[in-house]
Amino acid sequence: MNGIVIVDKPQDWTSQDVTARLRRVFGTRRIGHGGTLDPMATGVLPVFVGRATRAVEFFEHAEKTYETVLRLGITTDTEDITGTVLSQNPVSVTREQLEQTLENFRGEIFQVPPMYSALKVNGQKLCDLARKGREVERQPRKITIHQLTLLGWEDDTLRLRVRCSKGTYIRTLCKDIGQALGCGGCMAELRRTAAGTYTIDQAVPLARLLESDHPGAYLLPVDSLFRQYPEVTLTANQEKRCRNGNAFSLNREDGTYRAYSADGEFLMLARVESGIMSTIKSFFGVPGQE
Repeated sequence: MNGIVIVDKPQDWTSQDVTARLRRVFGTRRIGHGGTLDPMATGVLPVFVGRATRAVEFFEHAEKTYETVLRLGITTDTEDITGTVLSQNPVSVTREQLEQTLENFRGEIFQVPPMYSALKVNGQKLCDLARKGREVERQPRKITIHQLTLLGWEDDTLRLRVRCSKGTYIRTLCKDIGQALGCGGCMAELRRTAAGTYTIDQAVPLARLLESDHPGAYLLPVDSLFRQYPEVTLTANQEKRCRNGNAFSLNREDGTYRAYSADGEFLMLARVESGIMSTIKSFFGVPGQE
């Protein structure tokens, strides 16, 4: 089986836990996921199955959208509510202060990755060092907060929607907003509602997948990842050259295309430059190598 399944990841599962179980469900070792979710997080986790794993690299820079709960007045070592409490402070925030603070976090900002993360420093995961009580210097990284919307506010609890670039830590965003407000804060809930073009409406609860007699019915075709690019149908000769990895002439404008065989098989993601089409990544099956 080949394709992409959009999983609604349950709480307390790691992304690796999900892919490990789905290897058995789909009967293949060729499975990868499109962006790690923390164990406490739920929501959209695209999982690539079979030949679709070739497309994971194109998903790495996809924007993500989250809904999160920020608990003001509490800071923890993990920057979320599951960690050890480091401080508790009174909360006294006005609407004007909150709106101005949120505005300061929109657009391009710099963020210091948390110690409790899978990033590596000198070959060691930060989370492994953190569990040993060690803290090391981390360099700020530029990220983009495309959208930061206040969905609700009650007492010391904020509900936010965040649309952001790759590499954004929502835990750290919550911590930094709390710090900017002068009372501290930590993430109390997190749900990913979109990843790239895939949304929570397309997501299948993991339990349903695990219980299904026909899990392949939930697979989306791999070309669903590339719908933003125009499609082109190749002639028999062009298809032959494509399958052999050769470039060929094609009278199309320069750009990126989805290329299909005459019978509708998705063959490759391709580029056209000066009337020549060449392969970016092929997705056709090769007999004996499935």
